[in-house]
Amino acid sequence: MSIYRTAVNKPVTTALVFIAFAIFGIFSFMKTSIAQLPDFDANVLLVMSSYPGASAADIETNLTKVLENGLNGVSDLKDMTSKSKENISIITLEFNYGVDIEEATNNVRDKLDMINSSLPDQASTPVIFKFSMDDMPILILSATADESLPGLDKILDDKVTTPLSRVKGVGTVSVSGAPTREIQVYCDPNKLQAYGLSIGTVSNIIAYENRNIPSGSIDIGSESFSLRIQKEFKDPSELLDVVLSYKDGNAVYLRDVATIIDGQQEKEQEAITNGRRSAQIVIQKQTGANTVDVIKGVFKEMKTIEPTLPSDIHIETVIDSSSNIINSINSLKETIIITFLVVMLVVYVFLGRWRATFIIILSIPISLMASLVYLFATGNTLNIISMSALSIAIGMVVDDSIVALENITTHIERGEKPKEAAVHGTEEVGISIIASTLTMLCVFLPLTLISGMSGIMFRQLGWIVSIIMIVSTCGALCLVPMLCSRMLRAGRKKSKLHDILFTPIDKGLNAISDGYARVINWAVRNRKTVIFGAFGIFLAVVILLGPGIKTEYFPHSDQGRLTVSIELNAGTSQEVTGEFARNFYNRVREEVPEIKVCSYTFGQADTDNAFASMQTNGSNIISMNINLGSMEDRKRSSSEIADIIRADLKEYPEIHKGTVSEGMGGMGGAASVAVEIYGYDFQTTDRIANELRDKMAADPAFAQVTLSRDQYTPEYQVDFDRVKLAANGLNSTSAAAAVSAAMSGSVGSYYREDGEEYSIRVRYAKDYRTSVEDIENIIIYNASGKGIRIKDLGRVVETEVPPTIERKNRQRMITVTGVIEGSHAMSDGITAAQQIIKDTDIPSELSAVIAGDYEDQQDMFKDLITLMILIIILVYMVMASQFESFMSPFVIMFSVPFAFVGVILGLWLTNTALGVMAMIGILILIGIVVKNGIVLIDYLILLRERGMGILDAAVAAARSRLRPILMTTLTTVLGMIPMAAGTGEGSEMWKSLGITVAWGLSISTVVTLILIPTIYCVFATRQEKRKQKKLAKKAAEAAALKA
Repeated sequence: MSIYRTAVNKPVTTALVFIAFAIFGIFSFMKTSIAQLPDFDANVLLVMSSYPGASAADIETNLTKVLENGLNGVSDLKDMTSKSKENISIITLEFNYGVDIEEATNNVRDKLDMINSSLPDQASTPVIFKFSMDDMPILILSATADESLPGLDKILDDKVTTPLSRVKGVGTVSVSGAPTREIQVYCDPNKLQAYGLSIGTVSNIIAYENRNIPSGSIDIGSESFSLRIQKEFKDPSELLDVVLSYKDGNAVYLRDVATIIDGQQEKEQEAITNGRRSAQIVIQKQTGANTVDVIKGVFKEMKTIEPTLPSDIHIETVIDSSSNIINSINSLKETIIITFLVVMLVVYVFLGRWRATFIIILSIPISLMASLVYLFATGNTLNIISMSALSIAIGMVVDDSIVALENITTHIERGEKPKEAAVHGTEEVGISIIASTLTMLCVFLPLTLISGMSGIMFRQLGWIVSIIMIVSTCGALCLVPMLCSRMLRAGRKKSKLHDILFTPIDKGLNAISDGYARVINWAVRNRKTVIFGAFGIFLAVVILLGPGIKTEYFPHSDQGRLTVSIELNAGTSQEVTGEFARNFYNRVREEVPEIKVCSYTFGQADTDNAFASMQTNGSNIISMNINLGSMEDRKRSSSEIADIIRADLKEYPEIHKGTVSEGMGGMGGAASVAVEIYGYDFQTTDRIANELRDKMAADPAFAQVTLSRDQYTPEYQVDFDRVKLAANGLNSTSAAAAVSAAMSGSVGSYYREDGEEYSIRVRYAKDYRTSVEDIENIIIYNASGKGIRIKDLGRVVETEVPPTIERKNRQRMITVTGVIEGSHAMSDGITAAQQIIKDTDIPSELSAVIAGDYEDQQDMFKDLITLMILIIILVYMVMASQFESFMSPFVIMFSVPFAFVGVILGLWLTNTALGVMAMIGILILIGIVVKNGIVLIDYLILLRERGMGILDAAVAAARSRLRPILMTTLTTVLGMIPMAAGTGEGSEMWKSLGITVAWGLSISTVVTLILIPTIYCVFATRQEKRKQKKLAKKAAEAAALKA
């Protein structure tokens, strides 16, 4: 018994099977998390090692090179970059995407074990860190306060960070920028000298006095008591009564030589939000946790936390990375709903019957729901790629059902019983439906097999569409015949409204069919004109328009966030940096009223701040986060606003480096071109890099251009004379400790209050730390108590610290990075950079290479082009097997190059760049465009088998198949138009895919309807002539034998 008959005879079972698909799909949909892009494992490892006291050059020679030589042999290593700076070496290992990072970590660890013995004795054991996008902050909150500002750090630590750390999926919660309490003991160096005291002595005495020491226990009578010496300070003012020494029989108190200030640290990272002093709460997620779920959990917890905070503390959201994800997914949901309605309308217009429309449209939700089961079962997310796959599939899933229903309807109209018509009608087209599905699987299944970044990005798309096509095929072969046998009847009555609506449509379609038949009749009789004309159009479009198509990596997306990094000239004080930041903020706020929240930080961050330690920070560096809100609420795009801020940055000569980045980093941000200059000599590479930077900055294709190499940082060095030190019973270590204590302070003890510890920092008062003379006048005491000034032991020298030494793949390197201006594509930047490199006189010992996004784009394009060739071969093989012929599929494949013509026209007319998403659209096109050819040629061959001539069969087949071809094409093309015309948040990511498929399929269908029958006639006529010649030859040979 055939599967069709079983489905028709057992309607309940058939219905329940597909209902089960829908139920599991709904359950999966409710349980599946959403994300921006598919999850992918980290592919970057950091190897860090320190070498105290070594300069950048020493680190490079003795540490970095040794590590690089040992790690170079690690398998699957893509690139190895390193930074050598004072005291530390950081090596970044980037592996090919898809590599098991745990295995890679073990391989790196094994290599490090082998080379540890070769490292300098004083160097630390190298440590391995994993780095991925999971380490980026997913949520940044800002807390502002008035009266509570001095204690904001403690309040947030107690009431916010601790509860938030317990939220499921939260990794690290860091607070930065809040005022940090510190007890400052400001000493007068002249008074210290008068009493023969030093900073170290004062700090030690405070530590000895600030004690809480358990001293055992004592038994008195029948009771036992514990003993404790409790002399911890209860109030900072108690410090003033500490006795430091005796002078002439009188006690010298701390108040005699110092003042106490219970305030905040002198130099710390400060955070400002919307012009007010604040604290930033930075939240990072655990590896593998879902961003949207974690942020939902955080906001839920914040509703519980906020009522417990003092009334003057206000917490607002600076950056919420889930909002863009949710808005993008909602935009795609709207696109899918519109696509569904458009497809339903097209089907109803062509069929004119609501029951038939219902049967066909039912396959859409069932097929889509079945694919969601795959997402849930494999732990994947609903993201832009998977949602795009659902949108793409809507227009295609109805194709098989349309073919089956049309044939069943024909049988019913002939007078067959609905059950028999359903079985026989489906049997006739069953093989054709399976073959067309196989051609689609030839396109999408290979997407699941590719490796690297392409595989990570598009594996989901391949699986989802493949599953949808398989389920829709099952529906066309089982569910459609069952429903047709129950719902369709012959000789149905038509209402007046139906006649009013559909009679003009039928007349119009018939007129189109008649006109098309006349065109085909002319075309098959003027084959050379048609073929040469078509190929003339192909060559004209490819040659004239093809070179003008621009390329990109991933489309630029407006995520409503800008990150501004400003590096003032090295050595700029924190006070000057803060004043500059306030002025710049006021200017930006005035020029960009779209800003919802602007939060910035400046100053050196604490070493225990997890997020801040990942960033570049210092007294001269400003980091600014700007929230612009949703693109739908703004007239100007984030690119336009970014260009305004970039133009502002250029007006300040005190800015050494200023960058404006769009989005959260990664895909969707502004494209960039990185020119890597390799060479050993600093001066030569600096000169060439600066020359390239100036030329690139003058080119309109670039919005901003920066150099990777840091500035030479000014510093004062105290150069001690070892002979003088020895003569006074001192050494470099003790002398350096004295200088450090006087300038930076000595923390020997902590003031404890309410379970918290605050540093008690002893140092010179501010007035004695403002000049070189103050350094020279620092007094150092030797073992005998004699005080000697620094200027009597050495000299203070002004010098510069060399910049960080960058290397890539074991060569010194400096990178010139240009961000592409909003109206230009990445290919414009690449062309400009190539011309600039060509026009620059680069010494022979140097080399310049374009890398960055361009390198990644080329790798992905290479993978996708290889995949395209494989898909074309597979599709041809499936069609050759179906037709049992090499000629017929060869004819059908002519529709593929004309799909490229449609793509080129579409991209050119809409001024859209060819990127990765457009390339995926081209791959999808290969499978879709041949389906029309299969339908046409299959019926043409059937008519020839029934005895019709080649030309008459071509005309008849073309006229007969026009309606189903137009119907399936329109469902796909019109289904793609909402995607191609997308205006919602995140729509830039899938817009080029929609344009590619819509234009490619439209042009290819026109060509298929005219060119494919014409080419078929050429080959078939030649085959027929050869066959007739062979028959004539055999007849002549037979006649000769008889004679």
